Amino acid sequence: MRACEPTVDGYVEHDGVKIAYEVFGEGKPTLLLLPAWMIVHSRMWKLQVPYFARHYRVVTFDPPGNGRSDRPLDGDAYTVEAMAEYARLVLDATGSDQAILVALSQGLGWGVKLAADHPDRVLGAVFVGPSLAVEPLHVERTEAVGHFFDPAPTEPTGWDRVNANYWREQYDQFKGFFFHQCFTEPHSTKQHEDSVRWAGETTPELLLAQASGGNLDPDTLREWSTRVVAPTLVVYGDDDHVAPRARAETLAEDTGGDLVILEGAGHIPLTRDPVRANLLIREFVDRVVRPEPMPRQWVRGKSRPKRALYISSPIGLGHARRDLAVADELRRLHPDLEIEWLAQHPVTRVLDDAGEQVHPASAHLASESAHIESESGEHDLHCFQAWRRMDEILLADFMVFHDVVTSRDYDLVIGDEAWDVDYFLHENPELKRFAYCWFTDFVGWLPMPDGGEHEAYLTADYNAEMIEHIARYPRVRDRALFVGNPDDIVPDRFGPDLPAIRDWTADHYDFPGYITGFDPSVVADRDALRDELGYGPDERVCVVTVGGSGVGGDLLRRVADCYPIAADRVPGLRMLVVTGPRIDPASIPAPDGVDVRPFVPELYRHLGACDVALVQAGLTTCMELTATRRPFVYVPLRHHFEQNFHVHHRLQRHGAGRRVDFDEADLDALADAIAVEAGRGVDYRPVETDGARRAAALIAEVL
Repeated sequence: MRACEPTVDGYVEHDGVKIAYEVFGEGKPTLLLLPAWMIVHSRMWKLQVPYFARHYRVVTFDPPGNGRSDRPLDGDAYTVEAMAEYARLVLDATGSDQAILVALSQGLGWGVKLAADHPDRVLGAVFVGPSLAVEPLHVERTEAVGHFFDPAPTEPTGWDRVNANYWREQYDQFKGFFFHQCFTEPHSTKQHEDSVRWAGETTPELLLAQASGGNLDPDTLREWSTRVVAPTLVVYGDDDHVAPRARAETLAEDTGGDLVILEGAGHIPLTRDPVRANLLIREFVDRVVRPEPMPRQWVRGKSRPKRALYISSPIGLGHARRDLAVADELRRLHPDLEIEWLAQHPVTRVLDDAGEQVHPASAHLASESAHIESESGEHDLHCFQAWRRMDEILLADFMVFHDVVTSRDYDLVIGDEAWDVDYFLHENPELKRFAYCWFTDFVGWLPMPDGGEHEAYLTADYNAEMIEHIARYPRVRDRALFVGNPDDIVPDRFGPDLPAIRDWTADHYDFPGYITGFDPSVVADRDALRDELGYGPDERVCVVTVGGSGVGGDLLRRVADCYPIAADRVPGLRMLVVTGPRIDPASIPAPDGVDVRPFVPELYRHLGACDVALVQAGLTTCMELTATRRPFVYVPLRHHFEQNFHVHHRLQRHGAGRRVDFDEADLDALADAIAVEAGRGVDYRPVETDGARRAAALIAEVL
């Protein structure tokens, strides 16, 4: 799922070649994001488009040979002159009289040509990772160029893979090699994976057609560069294995532009270091367009109230309930504390009902819940892979967060599984200007067994990066809280040669105990509660719920279908099915005896009053049932590592719940589980009742 959809799309045509373009946002000025090499298309800009579309107008287009554009085999379609003309026609078609160009790698040649020939159309230009041949290549690449049309190497050792016949015979291997050279930074698996996938949308024949378009001599390129009159910014990563530093230095000198060196960065910092790249580009754009000075107000620290920004994860509603409980306890300790919330639907619904102040910028957040739903199948959600594929949404939402915390002073930021904030603050620690507290109820990405060695490698790599973040920048998290106790943590390791998860977490987290978000004593008198909720003394009440996401529809339908069988086995069975705010109740066919509701306020009271519950293995709902000591059946989502491992481990420790896997949960099996559990006496390990108070006290220490 995209973080930002185009407002307009279309095609231009030049010499019979159709070029696809897209437009995002409506602000000023227009940013034209040029293609790089034909081996990737315009989705390479996915970490820039959402951010800049909120502030400017953004235009992208696919190069010939990839994306939605035509795939000609004529080399004339790929010359620098042709590419510059495509760009000009896209500007015309989108009504862009002027634009600021942003170009990467080979795209710099096309940007320089456009800026030199059409100075009236180009307000400024940002050139990243220059592959403009104004200086020689790295020595090893120069040697390979002379053997481009030789037979394919049988035992390639490096850049000798840049060979026409090797491309034809071993294109997959070339793609892998090339993008490893582009992403030299550690832990770049997702960036490499994306690029290889996009490269699969073109062919070696098309890359060879582009190569046949001819190379320009350095003198011509430098003559074009010296004719660029618009302001320029050249950005270069000093670990670039594709283009030498001399090219960046010469281009900056010839265009009279600024040169920024990113230490430790590779060829494509736009995707590996997107926060820094985005902020550099925005600073340049704002300097070029010279906006009116923004009114600024400064308030002395002692004169302003204490202010906190609370980010509550939108994946389910459990975070919202515990976060409200913590916020209430914080206000008791600091009555003068103002709390603003940066949150998404469905969390905003809970916050609105509670009378909380939701920051207006919340409307700009890209939907994590919608992405998770788009990744799900029949009671199946590959949580780890879905999270990896949410990278552009996480970056887009972090940039919203960054805008918020730079436009107003906050004493404290609290992130309840705000993965975007935590990750990008550790990647950019210089941006932290507030006390920061981090919440989570699980630690450690774990591979699913059918993911094989590759998934085990990926999860270990992600865990290793997190461990390195904490070791390198312990100052980023002023307080890290695990919602639970040390024994609730799985006994696994982060990966081969990595620490044990429980030991490492004990060294780096505080443990306030579990946070229920409500006082279990209010549901202690079940008879009175059942009477208040309208449940008869002879009814056996089964509550079915899958939390606040839209992933659980398949389980709800299957449980509703099993009701007639279960009712034969449980006299007086009454079933309440709660779809949550993101599942249409009409999508759950309900037989007589099944009450389907989209939303039930204070659902924990119904859970406390029920005879049995059937739930997805979301931690919050399962722990609410554990705290109220009710029997329940839980059905983990397939491939959801947190539900299958982390939640399952915690429930086993508490002696709570009966697990039924979805593949085994036919109608008879579900009916049997409901019948066995209904009204069964339980002996669960007690759940803390003061977790919110203890968490607030720990947070208050840094406030």
